[in-house]
Amino acid sequence: MSGHSKWSQIKRQKGANDAKRGAVFTKVARDIAIAARAGGGDPDGNFKLRLAIEKARAVNMPADNIKRAVERGAGGGEAEQFEEITYEGYGPGGVAIIVEAATDNKNRTAADVRAIFTKHGGQLAGSGAVAWQFEQRGVISLPLTGQDADEVALLAIDAGADDVDTDADPLEVYTAPTELEAVRRQLETAGVRIESAELTMQARNTIEVDVSKARANLRLIEHLEDHDDVQRVTANFEIPDEVLAEAATA
Repeated sequence: MSGHSKWSQIKRQKGANDAKRGAVFTKVARDIAIAARAGGGDPDGNFKLRLAIEKARAVNMPADNIKRAVERGAGGGEAEQFEEITYEGYGPGGVAIIVEAATDNKNRTAADVRAIFTKHGGQLAGSGAVAWQFEQRGVISLPLTGQDADEVALLAIDAGADDVDTDADPLEVYTAPTELEAVRRQLETAGVRIESAELTMQARNTIEVDVSKARANLRLIEHLEDHDDVQRVTANFEIPDEVLAEAATA
């Protein structure tokens, strides 16, 4: 799971920058509205909405903003215009990339995503071209504040987790999508502090690319993520430590 752990580090570093310019609030609010539209405005009865709200709280989104996003989704209106779409493509060196978007104009978003791929040495592919290389997983991040990593890992496995990366910081727990909520609840009941819990796409296997191609793929991914309609981007390449260190100081 080391590849996913490196991606998590990149996401946390980029998330801090996104929060500074408010971009993350826009994307999280859209997640909340779409979840509320699909399953209702009660987070106790809508697991996807509960995850979206927890993610919003994790990035310090004001409670009033969360409330408005829920109401907008549950009450229809703006949220009804948005549709969740997944795009697939290749980055430099044949890296497989999944782009999850939420848009009110499919033609515009598809054209924009295609242009970003092309400009940065990649290409947009057809549906199913790379999706088979990824699977949906539940990921729970646990900051180890004075707790033993092995003990926490055993608690997670006993709660139903599939795997635990004890080398990650924070520790990462992986579950089947259907088990994410149950594992999260059991860990909370056991007194384990949870930083985040979310459903995410994860590469089944990763490939190695040289440093120059790794940098090129990260530039491509950064430009994709900067697009207003793009919610998440996942790729299947290993990030060299040298490039990871560069991202940490960017």
